[in-house]
Amino acid sequence: MKYLDEYRDYASVQRMAGEIRRVATRPWTLMEVCGGQTYTIVKTGLQELLPEQITLVHGPGCPVCVTPIAMIDRAIATAMLSKVILCSFGDMLRVPGSTQSLLDVKALGADVRIVYSPLDALQLARSNPHREVVFFAVGFETTAPANAMAVWQASREGLSNFSMLVSHVLVPPAMEAVLASPDSRVQAFLAAGHACMVTGYEEYLAISARYRVPIVVTGFEPLDLLQGVLLLVKQLEEGRFEVENQYTRAVRRAGNSAAQERVNEVFEVTNRAWRGIGEIPSSGLRLRENFASFDAELRFNIALEDAEESGECIAGLVLQGLQRPYDCPAFGKRCTPDSPLGAPMVSSEGACAAYFHFGRRKEDDQSLVSLAAAS
Repeated sequence: MKYLDEYRDYASVQRMAGEIRRVATRPWTLMEVCGGQTYTIVKTGLQELLPEQITLVHGPGCPVCVTPIAMIDRAIATAMLSKVILCSFGDMLRVPGSTQSLLDVKALGADVRIVYSPLDALQLARSNPHREVVFFAVGFETTAPANAMAVWQASREGLSNFSMLVSHVLVPPAMEAVLASPDSRVQAFLAAGHACMVTGYEEYLAISARYRVPIVVTGFEPLDLLQGVLLLVKQLEEGRFEVENQYTRAVRRAGNSAAQERVNEVFEVTNRAWRGIGEIPSSGLRLRENFASFDAELRFNIALEDAEESGECIAGLVLQGLQRPYDCPAFGKRCTPDSPLGAPMVSSEGACAAYFHFGRRKEDDQSLVSLAAAS
């Protein structure tokens, strides 16, 4: 396809991988933050093209994966209320809560519907004036403008039967949480290009300087990712720590000012719990007081018991880049996409699901290391 095939060109990918092998002289551990990048890396086998010195680990950049179990339980309880239509993106339906999923309660008769945009939920509210329509809003900075617009439009129209269950999270505080961990081995980041399309990348400058780590804003195609890796390796080898923009065809330093204005009008920054990680200060968004009447959490005021993760699931360690999906004893056995123990096995952007679907196993990595050592 025009404007896409050039970023998947095999010869170009091989040349870029060869340049990385030429430049890399020492071991480096890089983290791709975005789940969409993880999907491309695992599906296309990009790790296998890199020299043994370069290790890619997967970060907390899957919005479905980091939605806390308590919020899933709240969405389930809300969906079970009389006259409620709960709307969600498709992946959220299969994410396990403490005892069941949205798909389970849908099978029991709850009115849970898949939508492709918060504006679809807004239309449902217009069409069903005697029902309460709740949109389950998850995601990073990428989805925040559309969600903000839905609330803004509902306010403008006076749609009193529309509300939003908000579980928005932000990328930069998660990166800082990873770097602040005493167990972290991350030395550089591939930053999520689509989030930076909204926010720009000026906020990353302070993180890079504070922790002395290179950060490269990167796209999602194989050539994007390899170029991002090359830029990071060059910085690491030269002892530099800067923010660079590989994704110049889509990202500008200042981002999208119109989108930022709408988000800042409707939302404000708050502390947010991340599934498997815990609370990260100033890492989420909530509705401002002017729009509090559209906050489903306040509207329905559902009391819930404390929820706990499955003791078998190591999703938190996977999301922090401390372990691989195949390090989990339940991976591919008691935890599969059809019967997930944790959210990373559900979403197409989850590392566990990517490893499962594309056959990545521990023995594959060990074979690659042995092959590289022999050559």
